[in-house]
Amino acid sequence: MTRASRRAAAGTPPIPSPNIWNWPEVYERENAAQDADGAIWRVLREQVPWAGADVLDVGCGDGFHLPVFAAEAASVTGVEPYAPLVERARRRVGGAARVLQAGAAALPLPDASVDLVHARTAYFFGPGCEPGLAEAERVLRPGGAIAIVDLDATVGPYGTWMRADIQRYDPARVERFFERAGFALRRVATVWRFPDRATLEAVLRIEFSPEVADRAIAETAGGTLPVGYRVHVRSKQGLFRPA
Repeated sequence: MTRASRRAAAGTPPIPSPNIWNWPEVYERENAAQDADGAIWRVLREQVPWAGADVLDVGCGDGFHLPVFAAEAASVTGVEPYAPLVERARRRVGGAARVLQAGAAALPLPDASVDLVHARTAYFFGPGCEPGLAEAERVLRPGGAIAIVDLDATVGPYGTWMRADIQRYDPARVERFFERAGFALRRVATVWRFPDRATLEAVLRIEFSPEVADRAIAETAGGTLPVGYRVHVRSKQGLFRPA
């Protein structure tokens, strides 16, 4: 760990993620419902293929996505700051990946040790995430890439509910931040598909305030939900342009 990352780690507690921290079993069902047709995975495979690569998943939670990388990668490391989720992730992956307790701003990996840094709806939410971007750049090898997957708050209905719940959040400002940092942007349309109405309602209630959750439930028919995502990709050298 560099001196800079040690300074970043000192006195910086992890930012709570109430959805998965407080309701991990409901969040598991949410993960299973998300991107039901694999649209995000198709974009990632096209832009940052990881077969034979060393992969780092930052903010891996309880490790839901680690097995997908482990099926093809040379090695997979998950990093997660919240101890109960670290234990859940380790139980999930067994020996297929290693899971370390740490935050994005203080990665416990050597310089130039991975080929892909992946983060999905974790830490990298725009201005303020510069320490984590610096750490990602440090651990990447030349030619490696960082891929950040986040919800697209410009796309309704989910994005409309997000903006109603977090009124200070400015998606245009976030997108400008990543553009200025040298990231390419790909918008991805996905479908969340739930096994039943009760699961859909439980998920919406852990993602939104009671008032907005009630609104979201009332505005959603059936068991599917269209949700937009942004995929931001940057190579070690700067702007990453897939072949």
